[in-house]
Amino acid sequence: MNEMNTALPRQSPTANQLGTDVTGHLPDRAGVPGTAGFRPEDDAVWRLAVDHLHVRSNDGHTAYSYGLAAALCDLHPGADRDVVLPAIILHDTGWSKVPEDEVLEAIRPGGGRRDLVLRHEKEGAAIAADILARLGHDPARTAEIVEIIDGHDTRLTALSLNDSLVKDADKLWRLTPHGVDTVMDWFGLTREQAHTLIGSRVHDHLFTDTARTMARALAAVATIDSTPQRIALG
Repeated sequence: MNEMNTALPRQSPTANQLGTDVTGHLPDRAGVPGTAGFRPEDDAVWRLAVDHLHVRSNDGHTAYSYGLAAALCDLHPGADRDVVLPAIILHDTGWSKVPEDEVLEAIRPGGGRRDLVLRHEKEGAAIAADILARLGHDPARTAEIVEIIDGHDTRLTALSLNDSLVKDADKLWRLTPHGVDTVMDWFGLTREQAHTLIGSRVHDHLFTDTARTMARALAAVATIDSTPQRIALG
């Protein structure tokens, strides 16, 4: 499952249609919202977590969810980044302890295996505790992160703002182009069918107004991707 949707978005242009180098006129990246990427301390967590994420496209899912979580933290000054960001990196590590051929049974439409979902939460909490201890993470924050991970899917209420943002970032990924692509391949769905399934599992299950606004924007893009007008453009 780790081979799905691994194509990297282009990092360099295929042409310069203007014909003139404008790179010297770009603004300072530090002043543009959403351009920071991974914090060094979170990269350390990522490096220890990533080997647990090569199941069900959780590596790509986690990377995109990190960006969404960082954006949510930007818009919620009361959030603790030292809880939210490590928690989102570590939240799905427990799927590595579930037999790979059973992973999608846990979340399939018309069925599901709650026992497997619970297992991945418990295993992920244990992996998170181990990784954060190895990194010397603050014990109080580690305890909060472990509590968030142990219940991030099955607990229908949020323990705190930090928990809300982790839950919201996790769900918002499904509406990204990468998320829609991934769900299509999980269940053999068309893009339109996948978006319909995703929407039913996201919009009414978010905790913050900020995430609900993000979800509507992402859904608008996903909807247009399946319209005849957009498809005709090739």
